Amino acid sequence: MYYEMEIAGVKRQLQLFPINKETSIAAFIIFGDVEVTEASAKELLAKAPDFDYIFTAEAKSIPLAYEMAKQSGNNDYIIARKSPKVYLKDYISVPVNSITTEYLQQLYLGEGDAAKISGKKVLIVDDVISTGESLAAMERLVEKAGGIIVGKMSILAEGDAIGRDDIIYLKPLPLFDTEGNPKA
Repeated sequence: MYYEMEIAGVKRQLQLFPINKETSIAAFIIFGDVEVTEASAKELLAKAPDFDYIFTAEAKSIPLAYEMAKQSGNNDYIIARKSPKVYLKDYISVPVNSITTEYLQQLYLGEGDAAKISGKKVLIVDDVISTGESLAAMERLVEKAGGIIVGKMSILAEGDAIGRDDIIYLKPLPLFDTEGNPKA
């Protein structure tokens, strides 16, 4: 089953996947989709507040952060890692429980990136905001590093995130029942 939608002027068919016995989600994967990534970055930047750094978490939203940094003329963006890499010296971390991951994870930020965003205006970006768990973890990480969050953006808002007034997104994405019908 698929859900067809237009994202930043580009039509896509998103495959539906069950996440439990009552609910399915439409999988929005921007990996490899240059057209949607470029178009979405352009539309999001048109709505973005002034920022010093773009901040995202591994992994699906990395192409979006890259493209937004490129289009904005900013040669740097920050990625929260999902595991402590050897090059992350004196890292800080926060727990996160994402809708698309079956277990509790951690997000990590090394001292070098933390120093970059300390006292700076940070724009948090993600591909999809749904439960808000990943977004909240990114917010906590930026705050621990001393960054100033100036905005939270995503390409799509899904489920309860659709009603949030503290995020900027391009399109709503419904949740679905297991038969592929959008939930109210």
